[in-house]
Amino acid sequence: MEALRVEFDGNVPELLTAGGMVRQGLVTTVSSPVGTAVVVGWVGSVHDRLAGTRALLTAFARSGTQPPLPTGDFAAVLVYQDRVLLMRDEQARIPLFFRESDGRVSAVSTSARSLGSATELEPGYFCRYLTGNMAQPHTEPTPFAGVHRILGGEVVELSVSGRMRGRRLSRTGRTDDSPAPPADGSGPGQRLRHALEHAVGRRLGRTIACHVSGGTDSTSVALLTARLLAAGQEGSTGDLILLAGRYGGGELAAERPYLEEAVEAVREQAPGARPVIVDADDVADFDDFLHHAGDSDEPHAHAFRAPFWSRLHTVAAELGCDTLLTGCGADPVVDANPFHLHRLARSGRLREMTSQARARATAGEQGVRDIVRTHVLRPTLPLTAERINRLVHRGTILGGLGHFTRPPWLRRGFARAHGYRAACLTESRFLFGREPERSLYDAANYLAAPDPLSWRCAPQHGFFLSHPFLDPEVIATMRSLPAEATFRPGSPKTVLREAMADMLPPRIRDRTDKVPFNEPYVHGLRSHGDDLIDLCRSARHPLIAEMLNVETLCRAVREVQLGTGDSASWDRMNGSLALVVWLEGLLDERPGVPGAAVPVSVGS
Repeated sequence: MEALRVEFDGNVPELLTAGGMVRQGLVTTVSSPVGTAVVVGWVGSVHDRLAGTRALLTAFARSGTQPPLPTGDFAAVLVYQDRVLLMRDEQARIPLFFRESDGRVSAVSTSARSLGSATELEPGYFCRYLTGNMAQPHTEPTPFAGVHRILGGEVVELSVSGRMRGRRLSRTGRTDDSPAPPADGSGPGQRLRHALEHAVGRRLGRTIACHVSGGTDSTSVALLTARLLAAGQEGSTGDLILLAGRYGGGELAAERPYLEEAVEAVREQAPGARPVIVDADDVADFDDFLHHAGDSDEPHAHAFRAPFWSRLHTVAAELGCDTLLTGCGADPVVDANPFHLHRLARSGRLREMTSQARARATAGEQGVRDIVRTHVLRPTLPLTAERINRLVHRGTILGGLGHFTRPPWLRRGFARAHGYRAACLTESRFLFGREPERSLYDAANYLAAPDPLSWRCAPQHGFFLSHPFLDPEVIATMRSLPAEATFRPGSPKTVLREAMADMLPPRIRDRTDKVPFNEPYVHGLRSHGDDLIDLCRSARHPLIAEMLNVETLCRAVREVQLGTGDSASWDRMNGSLALVVWLEGLLDERPGVPGAAVPVSVGS
């Protein structure tokens, strides 16, 4: 989906923006004597996108300075008289790509597909993609040869003719309108409450929808949104819609009482809040998979879950929402960090590590060995641990298949030729790093949010998803807290419960688990499994046969239908199916119809 495009031809870059997205406020353009800025998304706050764009243009106006990136969900192009800057915020919600050859950039776009050629693909990218479902957003390569990704938090400098001058990573700084932090002595809950309130406030627009499921995370975001709107804080005067999917039967019907209680609690804060409950009994995973997996800019590993989110988001769009907030990211960000055990072992505090492992095992009804294996041994030698696990559980296609091990349907020759082992090493370092307790937050940022669907549908929906729990201020707050403040056996997300103690209904505040979305997945795969197998067997793209043993992949689908394997191995299969559909979509791609592109005037 192309919201922004820059062409370099001569010494004056040509900027084009999508007219519909400009009218919706999703693309903001500002010009001043110092230059021109085009921002896709928002900088600083949603309710004042123009001010944020002006501030960004001013901050980077002086050549040679390296200011920190402001908070926001944005990709931006800044054009000055002597240079062009391309950048994305650290959370990397909004994509940005450039086409480069021999040190010269010829075009920039928010769509890799519009810059690349369907006949010139990059095989190494697909090896990286097949290592796991976090590979896409944090690596430079794209599926298309010669097309590169600007990374989260990166600033790329070009000459006005497109010559590459440099690339650097920048950290996020506090925004100018950030309130002062709580006074010294504030408890962990107060500090998280302060950060989360400000993260929600930055994301409030005119008509705000909040996902509400009845869980602690989404209910907390909805309650804070309601309070801020009722108080008129953060410049917020908008309407609030409570958006939920409801199941009348099956396991997920047990969530209904919690959902109703969450809605009631939010309406106590904001009586004008409007509940919109969408019946989802007829929605299953893999519905319309050809559309959701085939039309994306890149292979989308979570495309199987898109039907549910698409149903909800379409309703929000019909109601005129310009902001949609979720509770995504809370699980890894505000819960106790399990890789703290790795830090204790690394620093030689084995007795303390063992004691905490026992407490975790008791709280989670697991064995101490399982806890140590998962959070101490596996991060230390992730590839070795997976090889051993694969050998122990041999006998089926999915047995022992984890996040990195080569899936049996990926041909060994293709994997060797195009760097699958190196891709596994890179992915494992990203997931665990030298300090797994810190890498957890980076990995969570890319895993927790189903953003590719939001991005692709933004022109029709008029909004991007936004995730307060993944705000840099919230993550920094949780990183600063000692482990003893965040872990209480039997009470996950202790700090969040403390932070929201005065607002969460007791029944939601005290619940420790939720019904997982297993039923829609099982139902969807049983309903569509035969069609998926037929699709794989009839695939025409030559790279599919070169890369994958299709019959082995089909056997994996059969095993999942029978309940074999676990969530990690299912994810590997889901991503592979999405890749097959995506490659097939390249063959059927028709020339795009020119959209209502709006040229942006750039002074020389």
